[in-house]
Amino acid sequence: MENDRLALAQDRTTAAATLYELASDPSVQVRAAVAARPDAPAEALRPLARDRDRTVRQAVAGNPATSQGNLLRLVGDADRWVRWAVAANPSCDARVRQVMVKAQDKELRGLLAEMGELEPELAAILINDASPEVRERLASHTYDPDVMAALLQDRTVRVRKGLAINEQTTAEHRHQLAQDSSPDVRAALVRAVRLDEADLQALLNDRSVEVRRSMATSAVTPQHIRQALENDADETVAEDARRYRGTPAPVAAPRPGNRRPIGKRFPGRASR
Repeated sequence: MENDRLALAQDRTTAAATLYELASDPSVQVRAAVAARPDAPAEALRPLARDRDRTVRQAVAGNPATSQGNLLRLVGDADRWVRWAVAANPSCDARVRQVMVKAQDKELRGLLAEMGELEPELAAILINDASPEVRERLASHTYDPDVMAALLQDRTVRVRKGLAINEQTTAEHRHQLAQDSSPDVRAALVRAVRLDEADLQALLNDRSVEVRRSMATSAVTPQHIRQALENDADETVAEDARRYRGTPAPVAAPRPGNRRPIGKRFPGRASR
């Protein structure tokens, strides 16, 4: 019976030889159960990586026990869900990422961009990715100050907004973002991260009402800055600040020490 075979495929005590036999079971559920097992033998996973059913291949793609060779096959699978499962696999290594960065699949490149500890050579390629969404996802997830420095020069506002919400930015990066030409970037910045006092004081007089309103309602705005906004010339800003009066907010600077100079490892994009 199928239920019995499924139970056998899910039983942790089932022998490897039996799992190998179940890998060719007529039931998709049984094959998928074998494909998802981290203790499945390589001999069982190999044919399942070529299974006609997408759910089975997806299970193999997400299995940490899957070999590099099978991951390289699956990252080029015709089904997007299979490809995306490879990106989430903890066994996705540098060789697989090298294939991902060249993929036509924008979402796959976006998933690559969200990997914080990304190889510098791959990040350098993604900095110039044709898709603004991919560059935005890189900007919001990277840990590399040089990648951040390059993306500061990106001409697309959504990319710089992605950088503005990245909590790994340095004080110098935040200082530059606080002076960004786009009010959307400045508003995203004050909502997301803590800023140095000098930048906060300058933003009190920001020409954009929306930026000042974002400061007034941000959870990371220090109380003394919010109190100053209670006297803002725009009544909507002042009302927002008064509404948030008494709300506790952190006051510490984003990073200790002096601002770190921005590196030049990546050329980035030409500024506006």
